[in-house]
Amino acid sequence: MMRLGAMAALLMFCVGATGAGAVERLTGQEIRKLFEGNTVAGRYNNGLPFSEYHHPDGRAAGHNRHVTNTDACWTTTDDAVCYYYGPHETRRTYCFAVERSGTLYVLKTYRTGRINGIATIQSGDPEKHVDRAPSWHCDGLISQRPGRERLAGR
Repeated sequence: MMRLGAMAALLMFCVGATGAGAVERLTGQEIRKLFEGNTVAGRYNNGLPFSEYHHPDGRAAGHNRHVTNTDACWTTTDDAVCYYYGPHETRRTYCFAVERSGTLYVLKTYRTGRINGIATIQSGDPEKHVDRAPSWHCDGLISQRPGRERLAGR
């Protein structure tokens, strides 16, 4: 609970520092336009860092909580960004609503609305995540599985 309070305080400070007062919830199309070809970097609500380059082919190269991504993929739905990790049989999926406040982006767990992290968007791949990443392929099954068109809404 203390960490969530600290994260909320950080968000309030940063919102004040950016001069932005309003929070805008982004559509999936807006998220894709902002994330694709750029690096989303920030901190989770527990204070650990993340930094991922969102490749146009669906790969998310970089790291989460100091763990290098070896099979991370990303896509958008009508109103969220979703990430999936692992082979089809053991796939883990995480979806987030994204809110913009000035130059900061708040990622909220789609199902609960709880703040998961706060990020900024860096143009391109300044940390060269793609150069250091192993090669993998995103199969797109998150959006092609029958009856899962609104996976993020579940």
